[in-house]
Amino acid sequence: MRIKNGKKLDFDDVLICPKRSTLKNRSDVDLRRRIAFKWCKWIWVGIPIIASNMDTVGTVEAAKVMDDHEMLTWVHKFVDVEKEGRNLENIMSAARTIGEGDYLSDEQWKPSFIRIDVANGYRESFVRCVQEVRETVGSDVVIFAGNVCTPEMTEQLILSGADVAVVGIGSGAQCITRTKTGVGYPQLSAIIECSDAAHGLGGHIVADGGCKTVGDIAKSFAAGADFVSLGTMLAGHEENTTDENMIYSEDAISLCTYLENTDANGLEDYQKILSVPRYAKVYGMSSKEAMEKHYGGVASHRTDEGISSIIPYKGKLENTLKDILGGLRSTCTYVGASTIKELPKRTTFVRR
Repeated sequence: MRIKNGKKLDFDDVLICPKRSTLKNRSDVDLRRRIAFKWCKWIWVGIPIIASNMDTVGTVEAAKVMDDHEMLTWVHKFVDVEKEGRNLENIMSAARTIGEGDYLSDEQWKPSFIRIDVANGYRESFVRCVQEVRETVGSDVVIFAGNVCTPEMTEQLILSGADVAVVGIGSGAQCITRTKTGVGYPQLSAIIECSDAAHGLGGHIVADGGCKTVGDIAKSFAAGADFVSLGTMLAGHEENTTDENMIYSEDAISLCTYLENTDANGLEDYQKILSVPRYAKVYGMSSKEAMEKHYGGVASHRTDEGISSIIPYKGKLENTLKDILGGLRSTCTYVGASTIKELPKRTTFVRR
């Protein structure tokens, strides 16, 4: 047994210190990045935010909206590719999610991105999987692989064929790995250390999990993340909420306010209120609910490491994206960064 000395940091432990800036307003900030990858031969240009591969987040409809804003989506692995293939062909920035042991087939949708997703990226069999997928796709596809949370394993994944290591264990809002296993790493320190390791090899990282606010996203980029993946923050929208996980609930306060400020028609107005979605269900993909839905239950040799939550219904995804982008532009103006890539160079974190 050994103990790593030194304080490790999470998002709530720091703030970004403002600096003198020559930027006149938020419109002077360009949030797009131009990224050349270590193994894939092509160059990607866009805003490096990713919708997570949860089935209550990374849907085909959500991917369309993300694509319109030059953002990425890890389309969850339970999407029926045969059925949705033609829709997915028109989404340039959607990544197909596979797990260890899943094999690529000659189905309709030929993705430009692949997300190789396991909860524990420290197994040798996972490293071999990354190597095999790279050998299969050659230099035509960008590979995201993870999850890991330490620089040594980040380096291993990059050297094994991953273009982007997925960083974050136990930090997600719907994840309880730290509670069930005691395993994890404070996310901000993980981003700082893993990005340094990846960049030294010509690779990249995506910060996956732990962002509860736009400020957390800004801190992720400021800490060196090349991409940031969002789960719960992008859940609960029209594009990723189905009848199965949408909740219609009477809201007495809203009903009273509505009736007071309109020419109330009694029952008709009451029914209008009840027909509006109020809440949405979101759950981690290692939760009992997800495993019952997709695998028929929790296997006897494992435990669930995710939870199910009820969150407010948020309406159109585009509105949330605009709020996120506006917040990031504001962060950049506070420190004088004209681009998202420049943000780490302009950032000084101050401990709370």
